[in-house]
Amino acid sequence: MFDDDLPKKTSADFPRNLENMSVSELEEYVQELDTEKERVKINIEQKKASQAAASDIFKS
Repeated sequence: MFDDDLPKKTSADFPRNLENMSVSELEEYVQELDTEKERVKINIEQKKASQAAASDIFKS
């Protein structure tokens, strides 16, 4: 999965006012947050892999 495949979130999207949201809207919001969380985790792993590769090159 590539970052470009997932919609980008802006800071205006988070956090949302939960007071006026229905249960179904809240459930949808949780799904959106879960998707964003996975996108961030993937990005972290990619960056860690890049750092490790760079570190290996400079250790030689």
